[in-house]
Amino acid sequence: MTREQPEQAGRPGPRDAGTDSAESVDRTGGGAAPDPTDAVSGLLGDPATEERIGTREAARRLGVKPETLYAYVSRGLLDSRRAQGGRGSTFDPEQVAALARRGRPAAQPDPAGSGPGAAAGGGITEGWGRLRTGITLIDSDRYFFRGVDAVGLAGTYGYEEVAEWLWTGVLRPGTRFTAAPAPLAAARTVAGALPAGSGPMDRLRVAVAAAASADPLRFDLSGPAVLGTARSLIATLVDALPPVGRPHEGDGPLALRLWPKLTAAPAGEAALRVLDTALALLIDHDLAASTLAARVAASARAHPYAVVSAGLGALDGPLHGQASALAHRMLAEVAAQDGAGPVVADYLRAGQRVPGLGHRLYRGEDPRARTLFALLDEVPAAASALGAARDVVATTAARHRDLHANVDLALGVLSVSHGMPAQAGETVFAVARTAGWIAHALEEYAEPPLRMRLIGAYTGPRPGRPLPRAGQD
Repeated sequence: MTREQPEQAGRPGPRDAGTDSAESVDRTGGGAAPDPTDAVSGLLGDPATEERIGTREAARRLGVKPETLYAYVSRGLLDSRRAQGGRGSTFDPEQVAALARRGRPAAQPDPAGSGPGAAAGGGITEGWGRLRTGITLIDSDRYFFRGVDAVGLAGTYGYEEVAEWLWTGVLRPGTRFTAAPAPLAAARTVAGALPAGSGPMDRLRVAVAAAASADPLRFDLSGPAVLGTARSLIATLVDALPPVGRPHEGDGPLALRLWPKLTAAPAGEAALRVLDTALALLIDHDLAASTLAARVAASARAHPYAVVSAGLGALDGPLHGQASALAHRMLAEVAAQDGAGPVVADYLRAGQRVPGLGHRLYRGEDPRARTLFALLDEVPAAASALGAARDVVATTAARHRDLHANVDLALGVLSVSHGMPAQAGETVFAVARTAGWIAHALEEYAEPPLRMRLIGAYTGPRPGRPLPRAGQD
């Protein structure tokens, strides 16, 4: 579904990253404080003039064992190259020095429990460090898919086309996803057998497992096989849902097939564009909780269906996938009370956050919300819900000007305005993000297996306690 937008049309290509690199953003609001490690930087040598250093020297400078050094490599904190002659590895001294100045990653202490960074008593703080990824960059209140502005991609191309770009870095105009017959039949049977009150997310979760059971090739983790599974699975998720309205016949765009699974309201062109754009915008968002869960599964070489199941499991919570349902219910309350003031007051009185506002990765408005609100302005049926959403933002901004609308609020407007269930936004999110989970699985399959095996920071009783006896606490 290529859209005609002359200013953005054409094949996605590299953009000037000069002002978009993470290093160019100063989020501190002022100059950097003196680095306390500068006083001992002489012990690290002068990285600007050094050649590459060996494993032993890099480990010494970081105060870790060689095993921990290679764990840093697998987690993307350091890059290594094979030494000349093929024996051992070499490291960039500037990277080593930068990591030393930041301090050793606290989430994975030295397995031997030694070195200057080892916490006494196994103390541990939050943070896994970083994982190498070439999929999504979030920077300066924008985000990019393989170097191309994600909002521009979603505004120019359909969901399937953006998914192909995310997976392969190649644009395939007119791409359509088709479900394989056997997995689709299994998914429909199981999803349709759930109790009448089951929501679309319940059906999606069982559909994935059923489709997997009908695919004997699911354990083939080669790139082409995984891509074939992905295209079929995403179509299966949509086509396995029972229709609420008149179903679309044939293999049209995914948004057109998904619409009647969410509502009996007619699918106008402007509303369909909102749904298709939402799917494309939500394909990926760096290492969100569900994406990290999917990568952990892929690291253990789980097949793509299991990877998606892992992502769906992490999605099932009020802080991630269900956030749009909370926004949906809030907007319905605003409409019922004819104003956002009493509704916002009720949330604050209960000690709850106002749904649909704020995002930890954006200082300003979520670019996904901004894009969808602009499209919703063109949908007459969305006018009332859109007004309620803006009333919520304006009411809250009287005291909290840094709280902006996020994508969950925009999804809430779409679902409320078209008679969709509260879970509709999460369903859109899950279908869209399946493509992202597969993209991360493809990346993870190319990494060393089981690299995300963390070391627990034990905080329980010290060894040496006697065997417990019945009746003793």
